[in-house]
Amino acid sequence: MSELQLKSQRFRREREADWRRLEALVTKAEQRSAGALSDTEILAMPVLYRSTLSALSVARATSLDQALIGYLESLAARAYFFVYGARSTPLEQLAAFFARDWPAGVRSLWRETLIALLITALGAGVAWGLIASDADWFYAFVDPALAGERDPTASAAALRATLYHQEGSDGLSFFATMLFTHNASVALTAFALGFALGAPTIILLLMNGAMLGAMLHVFISRGVGFEFGGWLLIHGVTELFAIVLAGAAGLRIGWAVAFPGDDSRLEALSGAGRGAGAAMMGVVIMLMLAGLLEGFGRQLIGNDLVRYAIAAATALLWGLYFYGPRPSGSAR
Repeated sequence: MSELQLKSQRFRREREADWRRLEALVTKAEQRSAGALSDTEILAMPVLYRSTLSALSVARATSLDQALIGYLESLAARAYFFVYGARSTPLEQLAAFFARDWPAGVRSLWRETLIALLITALGAGVAWGLIASDADWFYAFVDPALAGERDPTASAAALRATLYHQEGSDGLSFFATMLFTHNASVALTAFALGFALGAPTIILLLMNGAMLGAMLHVFISRGVGFEFGGWLLIHGVTELFAIVLAGAAGLRIGWAVAFPGDDSRLEALSGAGRGAGAAMMGVVIMLMLAGLLEGFGRQLIGNDLVRYAIAAATALLWGLYFYGPRPSGSAR
């Protein structure tokens, strides 16, 4: 028998009892749950895990047989999730997302959020100026099919009528679904294309802002800006904020690709994706809420002051939720 085989057998014999005990604890936790372990077993697992890691390091350094190294690697990987992995239930993880992860992700994007907001405002300002000089510019920014009766040729009475019409419940449900799909596609595209150095994200934000500016000009120039503001903001506070956040997340990804710093691009992208990903998961929720407000609340609530009150309430709630004081120990 070779000297290497003797060393391997001696090495295994001296430590195998600890490995078998750790394997039994991990198997018990896998088959039942971590809660099935006793207090003594829970306290023993980290000690046995570190002992196994030490043994694995020695086995690799001394080139012991590959079967032993493979066994230790597998055992260490299985134990890792119980020593350092999440021990919370799905409900607890969901609560942590709303209480901590989502707000933290949004707050981490505050610079990109300001930039995305400024880009959107720039698009709106450019569209406003161009349409003020030539009304035909409106059709460069807004699809006529999407504008419907809301275009520069409409009278004030016609525009006002579009803000208060009623629909049946089936029509409202379809309208909400359609608009949620549209807005979600804009937001997700702005995020997904961020890897292209953020350029497509900037273009989408400019286009979205230009559409907003074009519609604002049409209504304000006809003297129905106040009414249009209530019609828009009852859902627009949530919807536009969600799209701006999606754009911010896309810009964060683009910045990481363009300027990775000392990290590799893959590492920089992974780091940027953590906060941006949490924010984007929340964006989908915001768009769903905006779809409900857009398809139902906006159509069923015809009082301008009530619409503005709802818009102000949503702005206050989102502001406090994302940027308000955090409970002690909740910051990450």
